[in-house]
Amino acid sequence: MLRDEVITVFGGSGFLGRHVVRALARAGYRVRVATRRPHLAQDLRVMGVVGQVQLVQSNIRVPASVDRAVEGASGVVNLVGVLAEQGRQNFSRLHAMGAAAVAEACREAGIETLIQVSAIGADAESASAYARTKAEGEAAVLDTVPTASILRPSIVFGPEDDFFNRFAAMSRFVPALPLIGGGQTRFQPVFAGDVASAVLAAMESGEARGETYELGGPGIYTFKEVLEFILKTVDRPRFLVPLPFPVSSVMAMAFELVGALPLIPTFLTQDQVKLLKSDNVVSDDAKTLADLGIEGETVEAIVPSYLERYRRYGQFHETEA
Repeated sequence: MLRDEVITVFGGSGFLGRHVVRALARAGYRVRVATRRPHLAQDLRVMGVVGQVQLVQSNIRVPASVDRAVEGASGVVNLVGVLAEQGRQNFSRLHAMGAAAVAEACREAGIETLIQVSAIGADAESASAYARTKAEGEAAVLDTVPTASILRPSIVFGPEDDFFNRFAAMSRFVPALPLIGGGQTRFQPVFAGDVASAVLAAMESGEARGETYELGGPGIYTFKEVLEFILKTVDRPRFLVPLPFPVSSVMAMAFELVGALPLIPTFLTQDQVKLLKSDNVVSDDAKTLADLGIEGETVEAIVPSYLERYRRYGQFHETEA
């Protein structure tokens, strides 16, 4: 049965956004997806019954469009973020100013239920611009809407992710994969579906108001262990080459220069190298998925199902036990 409440989701057409839209629709909410290019997100409409999922044009960098997107909503979710800057889509405009614009629109509309999805490692003192602006966005949101909930996921995995898929794809064409900083950085990957469940739980729980949660899955892995798992899953033995951070920074600079050319993606940035100098795991004293009543899925249970397409003979190729 459909509820009367409308939930506006900024960034709902992205990888994580699709999981969030699906979770909200299944819970019966009317979902308004605010996206820059609604014509490219028509497939989201089938995640609910006819008319349940609405697409509206909105650019988080344009406050007037943000105001229109939240009009009449009872709750708002902000998922907008980028891992690498490109043109006007930079960290400051999206993570800090964009989050502030969403929070201000919520305050003006009298909306107290706001879920701001940030990232583990958000720190105003970080050497990484990504982490600094994430922290600035959190502060702006809580200053404007004190009842907002902050969710900080670790690396998010799922069928369309840009982490496990990226390295699996690379393994098809290169003889070796780089271990940035020696591969000792630790991650706690979390399933996109679990993050979506956390968004829904935080929205419906009065105890989550004004709270910050760090979202990580059941397992902690070093960067080296992640690459070893990927290579074993796709059955493509490759060398793993340790690269000290100074060398990685120089390599990232070269990638950024090449990536400045049209249609050429940037594999690694200098800011990402700075991020990799710190572990990306849930803090010992943090509130977690468990506090939202969610038992996280493991990497081993989910990832092989979508990496099988990178095997030499696809899903029908048996890997060694």
